[in-house]
Amino acid sequence: MKIGLIGLGRMGGNIARRLMKDGHEVVAFDRNADAVAALAADGAEGASSLQEARAKLDTPAIWWVMLPAGDPTEQTIDAIATDARDGDIIIDGGNTFYKDDIRRAKKLAEKGIHYVDVGTSGGVWGLERGYCMMIGGDKATVDLLDPIFDTLAPGLGTIVRTPGRDAANEDPRAEKGYIHAGPAGAGHFVKMVHNGIEYGLMQAYAEGFDILKGKSTDKLPEDERFDLNLTDIAEVWRRGSVISSWLLDLTAIGLAKDQMLEHFTGSVADSGEGQWTIDAAMEEKVPANVLTAALFARYRSRVDHTFGDKLLSAMRFGFGGHVEMPQ
Repeated sequence: MKIGLIGLGRMGGNIARRLMKDGHEVVAFDRNADAVAALAADGAEGASSLQEARAKLDTPAIWWVMLPAGDPTEQTIDAIATDARDGDIIIDGGNTFYKDDIRRAKKLAEKGIHYVDVGTSGGVWGLERGYCMMIGGDKATVDLLDPIFDTLAPGLGTIVRTPGRDAANEDPRAEKGYIHAGPAGAGHFVKMVHNGIEYGLMQAYAEGFDILKGKSTDKLPEDERFDLNLTDIAEVWRRGSVISSWLLDLTAIGLAKDQMLEHFTGSVADSGEGQWTIDAAMEEKVPANVLTAALFARYRSRVDHTFGDKLLSAMRFGFGGHVEMPQ
């Protein structure tokens, strides 16, 4: 399939490259001309404007917007819609607030434009590992785009299949790493909660390793102090432990490079999804004690830093390339 990829940053560029590796055609545009040139060197068809990109796309045109949530995405989608034709498809693969998806889908439908929201997880590793995707939109459009999603997804891989899963009555795409979650907004809603859970998991690792590091403190009796090797602990937990995970893998990588994580400030950012998850919990009157505490811990980290906060920064850098290092 032929697709216009708008936004060639940490994830957008690699999404384009993974598509091209499987034979899809990519028309690439970014305000950074160097990013366009780099992708063109890898086989994409570069464009210097949205109008030029539209001229190079098929009819109906397929657009994938991979930009920061908020004004950058909103303005770009509005600009695409201005020149769009009946039947064109706009995909938002960023971390947009799901209520914005619902609003956009209704507005674009009035012009005959199909809107699909794709919660995309995979970070800077997606080119190699593939992207886990949670998709919202009408079924016919999502089905039409399936070759794109199938290419981007990790596939069955080597993960052990879930015992007891009824393959005859369940969506086989879930085992490949992507699902059609529901109508417009459902994809980003599921991804939003995914990121809220991510906050909680990361905070649990951060606090645990903070306790391990603190065992050598002079606040304890001398015979109760342990000088623990955090790198070895992370490594052994990766192998057969019930708390093994990709986040623990990234923790082990960060500690192996620098056990004291001196290159990280410990001032941990949040990109919005954690707060949106708590907002949804409040609207639904569902308790979310752990996720709320994890979000508030990030707020606190910008005032008072701990070793655990540095570990959070190391994990964020590991999976998403988020830079929270001293400049």
